Amino acid sequence: MTQAHQTLWQNATIATFDPQIDDSYGLLTHHDILVEGNQIIAIAPSGELSADTIYPLQGALITPSLVDCHTHLVFGGSRANEWEQRQNGVSYQDISAQGGGINATVQATRAISETDLFTLSQKRLQSFLHEGVGLIEIKSGYGLDLATEAKTLRVAQQLAQHQAIEISRTLLSAHAIPPEFTGRPDEYMNHIIEVIMPILWQQDLFDCVDVFCENVGFNLAQSERLFQAAQQLGIPIKGHTEQLSLMGGSELVARFQGWSADHVEYLDEQGIQAMAQNGTVATLLPGAFYFLRETQKPPIDLLRQYGVAMAVASDFNPGTSPFASLRLAMNMVCVQFGLTPLEAWQGVTVHAARALRREHDFGSLQVGKPAHFNVWDTDTPVDIVYELGRSFLKQRVLHGNITVGA
Repeated sequence: MTQAHQTLWQNATIATFDPQIDDSYGLLTHHDILVEGNQIIAIAPSGELSADTIYPLQGALITPSLVDCHTHLVFGGSRANEWEQRQNGVSYQDISAQGGGINATVQATRAISETDLFTLSQKRLQSFLHEGVGLIEIKSGYGLDLATEAKTLRVAQQLAQHQAIEISRTLLSAHAIPPEFTGRPDEYMNHIIEVIMPILWQQDLFDCVDVFCENVGFNLAQSERLFQAAQQLGIPIKGHTEQLSLMGGSELVARFQGWSADHVEYLDEQGIQAMAQNGTVATLLPGAFYFLRETQKPPIDLLRQYGVAMAVASDFNPGTSPFASLRLAMNMVCVQFGLTPLEAWQGVTVHAARALRREHDFGSLQVGKPAHFNVWDTDTPVDIVYELGRSFLKQRVLHGNITVGA
């Protein structure tokens, strides 16, 4: 039988994030990675392995592919004009009264064709590809009706088919109250539970369901109804929780064995205990914290104390985090929330993969796992977090294929 083609990345500094390696980054110096097909088949000291194709790296850094586990990448229109108005002193209330805010994005997303929405989203995705992101989560939530939520999720599906990237799709119909349900949140939640969620789940258009559980979103009882309905259908859950107030949403997510609770600035110890007990990841979103000029920081020390995994994500969206950069989020989470560079790296690799329940194929470099990794023009992981504006990416490898670089 003919042996499959083998490729060797030779003499690298490898940040494996393998917990079995006794180093904070799982760091191996002067090591090679051997890939056959789409799988890592060996990691060994340099000089021990050979292959059909060899890339000599002279000590360059290899890390797992980055994982952005929270984005709202697919939407129509732009809200840059609103931001300019706010910077010029116009209040958010006045902007909303003029038809701005999330409803402006809903109207634009409903109006745009699926083809144009795909083209727009594909352009946005390029920034993440060129930063080394190999897996990205994309939420719906700017349609808020069956047709547009389906359109948004189909576009996310098409992006995965046309780009060298893996995409996790999340249904976020419970993002806001659409204009046709103004003042009737319970009725809209019924519509999600009875119509939108079961139909789109049956069409295999999403992997997980999300809710904005907040005093300007959906209350605890409404969120619990959504989770109960999702649980009956076998749908995994996650939540936007404790961003603006303490409502107990994170604890609710944990009680339903949710994948992650995201934002969590107002999270309390009781919620943290529940997350620790149920393996729910805390996803930190420093972009929104920065853009909204918030002051309440997530309880990082308590999360550390209870051993809750902390993921880091861009939260790319038009209203509160218009930053198509996971590396920027890594820097922000260190500067604003006090994470170490190692924790920021763990937040976009092992913990982010866990937040999407994709740790079997992303997050670490180990023999037997798919070959999803980046080669960087440095030998030090902290450089990627520290020096923004410089492109360190030399190669982006997904399923064993070089998709960026040569």
